[in-house]
Amino acid sequence: MIAPRVVVLDYGSGNVHSVAQALQVAGANVELTRDRDAVMAADGLVVPGVGAFTAVMQQLNAVNGADLIDRRLAMGKPVIGICVGLQVMFEKGVEHGIETEGLAQWRGTVELLDAPLVPHIGWNTVEPPQDSKLFEGIADERFYFVHSYGVQNWQYDGLGPIPSPVPTWAEYGTRFVAAVEHGPLTATQFHPEKSGQAGIKLLGNWLGTF
Repeated sequence: MIAPRVVVLDYGSGNVHSVAQALQVAGANVELTRDRDAVMAADGLVVPGVGAFTAVMQQLNAVNGADLIDRRLAMGKPVIGICVGLQVMFEKGVEHGIETEGLAQWRGTVELLDAPLVPHIGWNTVEPPQDSKLFEGIADERFYFVHSYGVQNWQYDGLGPIPSPVPTWAEYGTRFVAAVEHGPLTATQFHPEKSGQAGIKLLGNWLGTF
């Protein structure tokens, strides 16, 4: 069996080396690059992200990340965002009173978690939908989170010919989106690469959707 070719988008944000290592353990042939041809040719694209929403968007825009992601999704080619890589898939983020436009793949706003103490750091359970492919075999596992912002009280609809995004929820002070599955676009608020065997299994499940 030929290992799927996965590009981790090397645009200046995220734990690219630990993500690449986890993907290799999960069974992928991994390349760290921002080269357009390599990104478009890969079986899968990983968009990591660490830090502030605004900074991540600036770094993505500097390498034409929005266009690369749009083109891959239009061709039905898998993309997964991790941590802030999930957040930027939404319409906008609001941090310290500053509103920044996201990639707008999904409606919704990233805001400060309504919790007694932030950041949310550590292991937490998740609530995936019953038919989740991403969490197959690991629905009861715990995953590692490091974040102060998230998407809360998300309203989504199934209007039009395109199916709705399917969220997985977690709770920390309030319910927030922990992951999303939506055709070729997938994302996790937690870090699979820091989530032990459960994270490796999740990445393997994602590779299995190619």
